[in-house]
Amino acid sequence: MAKTNPGRFFEDYTLGEVIRHAVPRTIKMGERALYHALYPARHALHSSDQFAQDCGLPFSPLDDLVTFHTVFGKTVPDVSLNAVANLGYAEGRWLTPLWPGDTITSESEVIGLKQNSNGKTGVVWVRTRGLNQHDETVIDYVRWVMVRKGDLDAPAPDTVVPDLKPALGVEDLTIPKGLDFTGYDTTLAGEPHRMADYEIGEQIDHVDGVTIEEAEHMMATRLWQNTAKVHFDATFREDGKRLIYGGHIISMARALSFNGLANAQMIVGLNGGAHANPCFAGDTVRAWSEVLDKAETSAPGVGAIRLRLVATRGGAPFTLKGGDGKYLPHVLLDLDYWALMPV
Repeated sequence: MAKTNPGRFFEDYTLGEVIRHAVPRTIKMGERALYHALYPARHALHSSDQFAQDCGLPFSPLDDLVTFHTVFGKTVPDVSLNAVANLGYAEGRWLTPLWPGDTITSESEVIGLKQNSNGKTGVVWVRTRGLNQHDETVIDYVRWVMVRKGDLDAPAPDTVVPDLKPALGVEDLTIPKGLDFTGYDTTLAGEPHRMADYEIGEQIDHVDGVTIEEAEHMMATRLWQNTAKVHFDATFREDGKRLIYGGHIISMARALSFNGLANAQMIVGLNGGAHANPCFAGDTVRAWSEVLDKAETSAPGVGAIRLRLVATRGGAPFTLKGGDGKYLPHVLLDLDYWALMPV
């Protein structure tokens, strides 16, 4: 009797099933140190207990993308081990900060299935929740992946495509309890620009670039316990290259965005995202952002800013798609998110 796990194939998913993912993970300050070693992350709220306390929090929470990566990594063996591609995200909400010492578990519900016309692959939609030791949801989001069929003769399931919001409204966002930006110190945060200083439609070139190294990408993927074969096994792809984990690009671009968006302190919503083109070791990642919307919140001094974050491997900034509507070859990531910023 086989004891190893080959991973799920498209025909192994059933609409409505809930998958509980292994393995629980207790997150401590070591994860923060490694995260800040892997990425040039400098947002003050995630760097200093004193700064966080001056903003009404008990101490500094871990970076919001540590939450995302930890929860995402647990889903890989059950959702995307045999995936061809991770296609997109929607309706992502950060509901409770991740504090040092929290233990995180994950579960996913299958909310959509659609076999592709080639009969060899299909798309699976899941809604994933990350829970802490108090059974509080720290994050939930929808993602969809293209997965290989293991048995090409397996019958196609009924097609169900979930109806997802194109974007979250400010009313869908959760503001951390106690957060107060009325005494916010822009000097310590690194830039003077508050939400009022940004205009909808404004575009920001984040200037800096980071060349992706094979070792750092592999370390990051191991840190999040992401077991996807395309990230580790150089024989898995015909070109003999290990694909850089898309989340690695998200974190790199978010860290680069500090230069121009230092006061976009906490990510609280994920409206959508696409990994437009593959990234490999040796590529130099750059980033630019566009302001899509702004809104006030009920928290004192706290505003919400909606941003498009684009990661590239060169090419002119502020270029995204060609005349055919497809992403240009130099575009790696197109991410739409809400962040909290002093008004």
